[in-house]
Amino acid sequence: MKRFLDCYIPITTCNLKCHYCYIAQLNNFENEPPKFKYDNEYIAKALSKDRLGGICLINLCANGETLLVPRMVELIKLLLENGHYISVVTNGTITKHFDEIVKFPRVLLERLFFKFSFHYLELKRLNKMDEFFRNIDKIRSAGCSFTLELTPSDEIIPYIDDIIALSKEKVGAICHVTIARKDFDPQIGILSKYSIEDYKKIWEKFNSPLFEFKLPYYYKKRKEFCYAGEWSLILNIGTGDINQCHGGCSLGNIYEDINKPIKFLPIGCNCKMPHCFNAHSFLSFGDIPELDTPTQYILRNRVCDDGSEWLTPTFKKFFSEKLIDNNKEYSKEEQNKINRKNKIMFIKQKISPKRIINFIGRKLK
Repeated sequence: MKRFLDCYIPITTCNLKCHYCYIAQLNNFENEPPKFKYDNEYIAKALSKDRLGGICLINLCANGETLLVPRMVELIKLLLENGHYISVVTNGTITKHFDEIVKFPRVLLERLFFKFSFHYLELKRLNKMDEFFRNIDKIRSAGCSFTLELTPSDEIIPYIDDIIALSKEKVGAICHVTIARKDFDPQIGILSKYSIEDYKKIWEKFNSPLFEFKLPYYYKKRKEFCYAGEWSLILNIGTGDINQCHGGCSLGNIYEDINKPIKFLPIGCNCKMPHCFNAHSFLSFGDIPELDTPTQYILRNRVCDDGSEWLTPTFKKFFSEKLIDNNKEYSKEEQNKINRKNKIMFIKQKISPKRIINFIGRKLK
């Protein structure tokens, strides 16, 4: 794994309406078709292995539902054909596109991972629960990897036992748990009426390594030298605009001239975020190499009662890697130069709390 690209898909339409949804909090729901500046072939060329420096993990996630974008199926295939590993965040209900994806050659599907967001109450309300789990079975049988992830909101606390039982019945193990967050809050607090201590007690019943890792990093400001901006990037895949991280600087546009090298610049010790709310991705992959963090293999996988696993051997190996394995660290002198350069860029680009909130809401400008 050379780099991790967290890609925003420009669509704010969704077929579910979850009360804890980030765009619902920010009132950003729209029903407009997604806007892409270039066709899929051009995007794939812009994200070639040669240009990115090697094989990358490319995460595709929309404000709304990722697979509602018709062109996503073709784009996923092209990126897989580039040699990359692809992660798709989805609510698991767009059956038509799952039916198209499972027809890919198996050698491509082995490098495809789905993060199924388990929106229990909406699936139940819309009578889509069976369809949701059929689609998981479908991609699993085709050779893809997956994880099942629940947003722990106060409203579903009465259903915890039902959710655990259903997960074990349908996918052989208990779903993972993330953290519900307040994206309208400059401190990006936990979206719950409970104290952090009680929140932990309620949701630790899932025995989720994802939750157990993520919660202690919440509310802890990171001051170490971070390689986000070089080892990882945030990309608006519709426009080509890239940023160091959610609260980082703009690094330009990667579509304007795909014959030019991409500009990389680590954020260093200049992070403006109150805490790394996506520590389960950026810190787990190793953007701050001095931190001893579990791998994605630990955070995403589950071993089922029958001995099968959610991750295939191919993805288990890939998710066991850290970014430091294929990148070099800077000396203290180099780090100091990078920090000085970032401070100037932060002043010029006027990084503000409002802009940080826009980043969290995945509306890259």
